Amino acid sequence: MIRLLVTSGRGPAECRIALAKAVAVLVAEADALGIAVDLVTGKDPDGHGPGSALVVLHGTSADAFARRWTGTIQWTAPSPVRPHHKRKNWFVGAARLGPPPETPRPIAAQEVRIETLRAGGPGGQHQNKTESAVRAVHLPTGLAVVAREERSQSRNRALALERLAALVKSGSELEAIADRQSAQAVHDQLERGRPIRRFRGPEFLPD
Repeated sequence: MIRLLVTSGRGPAECRIALAKAVAVLVAEADALGIAVDLVTGKDPDGHGPGSALVVLHGTSADAFARRWTGTIQWTAPSPVRPHHKRKNWFVGAARLGPPPETPRPIAAQEVRIETLRAGGPGGQHQNKTESAVRAVHLPTGLAVVAREERSQSRNRALALERLAALVKSGSELEAIADRQSAQAVHDQLERGRPIRRFRGPEFLPD
């Protein structure tokens, strides 16, 4: 399990828009590589996007994939909220976090809704023909995970519940990070002249 903190720090609304776009690209790339992703986002005060997000990656390729996203992410585009603003470069930071400080407690059964579904990924044709994938939803928070790595529905169910408990714990941790302004500390350490990923234009195309 690899955890990435993605933050716009003290950046304006445009940086939060960039964060939401960057996380969407990250999730799509991970999914294409068969890397399972769990996601919890911070508060979105004005509809432009959250100030931070915690991305949890699972799988043997997660470490190498995370390295491609750790550092500064630059978006070059006119401001979508301030059309006459001269600034066109907006920055987001992504930093590796350590493992959770403690093992998360199992979630009470009455707080979880379990759904089965057909999904692609490891398992090939057999998995696509049977509803072996499991989606677990934490009712109090709305957080959800999908486990599809195993051929057995029961094993995917156990995996989904384990990952959901960790995600709920990460959600609480993300709130604590925001409260103690650790996200801003990460953002302040960014090397804005050396972005690891660059995107451009309203479509957020890779540069």
